[in-house]
Amino acid sequence: MSDLPNPTMPLSPVTLPRGSLHRPRSTEGVGHGAAPHGGVEVAWARHLDEVREAQRLRFDVFASEMGARLQTALPGHDVDLFDDYCEHLLVRDTQSRQVIGTYRVLTPAQAQRVGSTYSDTEFDLTRLRGLRERMVELGRSCVHPDHRHGGVILALWGALADFMARNRLDTMIGCASIPMLHGGIVTGDVAASIWHQLRQTHLAPIEYHVLPRLPLPVEHLDSSMDVEPPALIKGYLRLGAKILGAPAWDPDFNTADLPMLMRLVDLPPRYRKHFLGH
Repeated sequence: MSDLPNPTMPLSPVTLPRGSLHRPRSTEGVGHGAAPHGGVEVAWARHLDEVREAQRLRFDVFASEMGARLQTALPGHDVDLFDDYCEHLLVRDTQSRQVIGTYRVLTPAQAQRVGSTYSDTEFDLTRLRGLRERMVELGRSCVHPDHRHGGVILALWGALADFMARNRLDTMIGCASIPMLHGGIVTGDVAASIWHQLRQTHLAPIEYHVLPRLPLPVEHLDSSMDVEPPALIKGYLRLGAKILGAPAWDPDFNTADLPMLMRLVDLPPRYRKHFLGH
């Protein structure tokens, strides 16, 4: 077991008591292998082997399930150059101890060390330069298919909100992915339609707009489809997140990525009370 380098900011003591977060009684969206009444625990990775568990989950979801073409030096793991600079948040099933959900968090200090954020590789973030001092990047979020219920996401978001508040950080950015594989066909029409919807209702002020480095050619796609955004994007929007501009095309992950920004000051009161206690 190898210890990780000391984190650049204090990690919140967010490990929850056994059973303190429970799955809903309904088994909707829960696979046959999942116990519907178990609990989840959330904690920050402290050792390299814990990060490897997250990277294996990411590989299973992104490569095996979604068909991403991952450039990785470690077979069966999703590993990139940003991982060594990030804090990794893990959700475990309390019974099996399996990692069933994860986020990685790149702090401002670590973003300076690595030279950029992952989002910088997909978008020109020049207009966000005034936010960077208190801005973290969220990335590589995924949940095991047998555990895609609200409890896992709430556990992750609760720990993230606590981390932000403790370290006096106020802004989160990230790339929210829209799969381009639909019904066995790769198409950008769904992403173009979602962008067309959200730009009318959730677009950030123009001073925060960013530009994709490899734009999805939305002007040449059908943007009239009646489709809903992925559940994670809808969740971000309920928390007050804004879309920063048109989607980028990520051919390796087979996704269209929307640039998103979320500020703690924009949290609706009920979520502020739930996550921050006030």
